[in-house]
Amino acid sequence: MWTKEDETFMQRALDIAERGRGRVAPNPLVGCVLVKEGEIIAEGWHDHLGGLHAEQMAIHDAESKGKSPNGSTVYVTLEPCNHYGRTPPCTQALMWAGIKKAVIAHYDPNPTVRGQGVEVLKNAGIEVETGLLEAEAAVQMREFLYWCEHRRPIVTVKLAVDKNGSVDDRSQAAGRFTSEGCLDAVHQLRKECDGILVGVETIIRDNPSLNIRRVPSERQPLRVVIDPNGRIPQDSNVLTDGGETMVLSDDFSNLPALLNRLGDMEI
Repeated sequence: MWTKEDETFMQRALDIAERGRGRVAPNPLVGCVLVKEGEIIAEGWHDHLGGLHAEQMAIHDAESKGKSPNGSTVYVTLEPCNHYGRTPPCTQALMWAGIKKAVIAHYDPNPTVRGQGVEVLKNAGIEVETGLLEAEAAVQMREFLYWCEHRRPIVTVKLAVDKNGSVDDRSQAAGRFTSEGCLDAVHQLRKECDGILVGVETIIRDNPSLNIRRVPSERQPLRVVIDPNGRIPQDSNVLTDGGETMVLSDDFSNLPALLNRLGDMEI
């Protein structure tokens, strides 16, 4: 069904979607290329929250290069939206641009879209094909897809374990044994997360900042501290550095309820 060229174009859309990683949450990563006569004439990706969607950026890219998108084929990693949110509908942008065909990797499970984007494009006379590199697109936007299905954040567990299999030898003073390279990787992971969850014992023992410092980032994750007995020191870094921290004390009941709460916050 799909040609090698089709796969190459969609893979390019997936590759450029990565440029928005750590910048677009709670939106998903999305990439888009416009193809005409077998050549990519323009590219776009969702760059930051509130910014142009990938399709809109690609159309703008084409026009800025003096190339008409009229009659081109769009390869996009997620079904184009068909509602007004932070930006106008991408379906309208594609129709106004004169796109003749749309190839879509993954449908949008968000209730505000859910197939309507494909339907609107087809009703406008645009040929639509779906499912190209769908599995790869699902992996790339797994956090978004998980939230759409469960209304909860996907959880990543990070552990630093010493040679004795311990995360913290309480017989010794608190100390760091993570390598510089691992620390860089941890901060990259933080950049890709919307929140960092710890228990109050971590705050008491280590007084961490739980922010992003070792890699460039335009935003910081929400720090969430579980502290049912009100033990958090008031001079802790997470309370005094000006960043956003949520301390859960009497309002903490269990982890499932907390995940539901964070999901309602689009985390």
